[in-house]
Amino acid sequence: MKTRKLLFTAIAATISFASYAQKGEPIILTVAGEPVTKSDFLYVYNKNNSNGAAIDKKSPADYMELYINFKLKVKEAVDAGMDTAKAFKQEFSGYQKQLAQPYLTDKAVTENLIKEAYERMKTDVRASHILIKISAEALPKDTLAAWNKINEIRKRALKGEDFGKLAKDLSEDPSAKDNSGDLGYFTSMRMIYPFESGAYNTPVGEISQPVRTKFGYHIIKVVDKRASQGEVKVAHIMIKALKDSGKQATDAAEAKANEIYSKLQAGGDFTELCKQFSDDKSNSKKGGELNWFGSGQMVPEFETTAFALKNKDDYSKPVKTDYGWHIIKLLDKKGLPEFKELEGELKQKISKDSRSQMSRTAVINKIKAEYKFKEIPKAKEEFYAVVDTNIFNGKWTADKAKGMEKELFNLGGVKSTQKGFADYLASHQAKRPKTEIQTYVDNMYKQFVEEELIKYEESKLASKYTDYRMLLNEYRDGILLFNHMEQKVWKKAQIDTVGLQKYYETSKDKFQWEERLDAKLFICKNDSVATATRKMIDAGKTSDEILADMNKTSKLNLKVEAGKYIKDENDYLDEVKWTNNTIQTVKKDGQTIIVIVNDVLAPGPKTLKEAKGLVTTAYQDYLEKEWIKELRGKYKVDVNKEVLATIPTP
Repeated sequence: MKTRKLLFTAIAATISFASYAQKGEPIILTVAGEPVTKSDFLYVYNKNNSNGAAIDKKSPADYMELYINFKLKVKEAVDAGMDTAKAFKQEFSGYQKQLAQPYLTDKAVTENLIKEAYERMKTDVRASHILIKISAEALPKDTLAAWNKINEIRKRALKGEDFGKLAKDLSEDPSAKDNSGDLGYFTSMRMIYPFESGAYNTPVGEISQPVRTKFGYHIIKVVDKRASQGEVKVAHIMIKALKDSGKQATDAAEAKANEIYSKLQAGGDFTELCKQFSDDKSNSKKGGELNWFGSGQMVPEFETTAFALKNKDDYSKPVKTDYGWHIIKLLDKKGLPEFKELEGELKQKISKDSRSQMSRTAVINKIKAEYKFKEIPKAKEEFYAVVDTNIFNGKWTADKAKGMEKELFNLGGVKSTQKGFADYLASHQAKRPKTEIQTYVDNMYKQFVEEELIKYEESKLASKYTDYRMLLNEYRDGILLFNHMEQKVWKKAQIDTVGLQKYYETSKDKFQWEERLDAKLFICKNDSVATATRKMIDAGKTSDEILADMNKTSKLNLKVEAGKYIKDENDYLDEVKWTNNTIQTVKKDGQTIIVIVNDVLAPGPKTLKEAKGLVTTAYQDYLEKEWIKELRGKYKVDVNKEVLATIPTP
């Protein structure tokens, strides 16, 4: 029971923010003056008594007793100030942000993005690109220069100049020097979203308009589109030969790869050859097996060869990549899974992808509309004069905006002032490339506004969504309960050695040994080992001497174990008679076992050392029961039995 997860699900929390209770709802319970509504009790009762949720389903009355105990523990934790502790606040804040996330996304936008990604995954795109780098915070004149430059290159390509040569000569993507801008085939979720959209929205053979990403401006030439190849699982044997290894090393690697290929053709085992010769040590021990992959995840030569293999266990001739020579064996192939299979995975990926900003933007716009967001642009513009280049070195201070108290924007009647923005600028500055002050202030203001809008909406979630409020309280009270139980019960049982000893002395009849057998077992590989072992036993040799002698040729010949065993604890001992001072031989599972029975031990109490774990657990239960008695005397509890009686027993 010493995990937060179990605490959350076993006896869930109820309303802690009483102000959110619906007016007129019947009160089913009052703990130390704090009311619990019927609907709040029903929420946790049904949750813990639903099909599959509860091992032992309880009646409303029985569950109420457990629930009262829970509420009393949490009440005392709050009275002790545990909800104000820094560690608690940090932990709870982390959970709160996680729980709020589903309520701070636009479901319709997210669903459309998931469907769009899946539809795009049905098609692989092969494209080349040319990049002109430009920072997202670049000065307007620099941004314009980059825009003009990419457009000039596009005009030259449209007039017929070779796109690959233009990429090699002019692209600021370093890889273009080697691949002439060719990115090979890729599918959805493999490229940054604006680039992906530019590629998928451009017809084959055409060149896109300039596409802006965080890297700069791109023009994209779509070379081909094809139906998705799905995914493939392969193993490979790699002989390392990097592109700068030199001709002699490359030729030697090729010769080695061809020799291995010849062994395969002569009937050699792929897995064994891989273990012996592959230079990819990360997977050679498991036969060169790689993870599933699809279009755009491997270098083109490797990918093309892998997908060209038709049947399971087919293998390729040696194929050259920038990493060396590979012999590739097909293990399995599969097409694009059904939408339902990928939906959850795509949702996760999109939440971490740049396209998630679209959902965030939709949420921001909804918040602005719902709470009648109103801003005063002139108040922001006054920062153009007080923010200076020190901010790019992390040395700007909010004192520069001293006296600035004007309203920046209003949200739901709550004003946000210039002082708040000045503090935000000071706390979020860092060393960075210089840009225009106006551009910087505008970008930071936008970021500040969005964060304030999200914070405001988070503060309203508990009053807007019952499920969120209940789940949030479940986590809050669960953390408090865990921390309080740790202090009052778990740690106390571990460190209170005097109390533990006293509890053991008064309860030792609960910790009894059954009849036990004190025995030593010599587990022999076969009869010949058993015969030799028995001779040494009769000769008075020690166990260590017998083991050393019998296991000279093989460590599997003999195993020795000894101890005190209860009935049914050891399969071998089920075959022997429990008779003092005997040596017996049994056969089981193809082995011969010599059993020396030293003594048959009568039932009796366990020592504290022998029963430490069981005694500690029982002592924890005792401490908890005593604590609950104390709490029931400390706080007043009133149950409205009439309201409780309206809840049907499952």
